[in-house]
Amino acid sequence: MKACIRPAAAADLPRWAAMRAELWPDWGEENHRADAAATLARPEWGVFVAEDALGLVAFMELSLRPFANGCESRPVAFLEGIWVAPRGRRGGLGRRLIAAAEAWAAARGSAELGSDVELDNRESQAAHAAWGFAETERVVYFRKPVNPSA
Repeated sequence: MKACIRPAAAADLPRWAAMRAELWPDWGEENHRADAAATLARPEWGVFVAEDALGLVAFMELSLRPFANGCESRPVAFLEGIWVAPRGRRGGLGRRLIAAAEAWAAARGSAELGSDVELDNRESQAAHAAWGFAETERVVYFRKPVNPSA
């Protein structure tokens, strides 16, 4: 697919927030817009968008974390989210975004790129494998509210 991959800018916020809402639908587009704007200001974060002749077609968010489960080096670049619109899928755009992530990570001294995927998201698991990620662990998290009056 012919698309230019570049760092996100403030002008991208409306479409970027809409794409985030496609990836993470439970949070609402207005919340995504506010969070995306804050993310642009975070020096430990990198955001890339892909733009074709019709407009933005994909985004990827990265962070530099002190550690990540399954990774051996520190700090570690972490793929916080990646989404490609249906018109951009199956044409190598995801692989090109991951190459940009690797360059971003290396420029920040990270020797690894970490990521996570929900256990039932088989499509994303297959994409990660195709991009060269190796599965390191599976986990189910639990929570229990604590009754402060007990």
